[in-house]
Amino acid sequence: MSLLENLNQDMKQAMKNKEKDKLMVIRMVKAALQNEAIKLGRADLTEEEELTVLSRELKQRKDSLHEFKKADRIDLVEKTQAEIAILGKYMPEQLSEEEVLQIVKETILEVNASSKAHMGKVMGALMPKVKGKADGNLVNKLVQQQLS
Repeated sequence: MSLLENLNQDMKQAMKNKEKDKLMVIRMVKAALQNEAIKLGRADLTEEEELTVLSRELKQRKDSLHEFKKADRIDLVEKTQAEIAILGKYMPEQLSEEEVLQIVKETILEVNASSKAHMGKVMGALMPKVKGKADGNLVNKLVQQQLS
């Protein structure tokens, strides 16, 4: 089942169950997917493009969560955490830190990187492998540790 079909099915269920928050998040994700399709000038997105949109939506909410915590806005923190949980259901299973570290080490060997000067080359080769499956900040941190 494609992501859009899954979202449509969950949206119907959320309407029946009167889950306003879930319904709002699903509608926002669907709108983001449709906007991306319009931007690319196509009717359908590939799985990778859908994953990119989902990752972007999740990252926006995580950034907002961080800002809300700094501002001590408990009401918005709780709402944003709920949205993150809903979005997380549509993301592929996340890799553990050990799995990401293994992929980082393999990629460093593949591109023959030896110092922080090769950081861009490593990240360029690495990110497509872990796209949507690992947090970019974690990947960045692990690459820096391995190259220092």
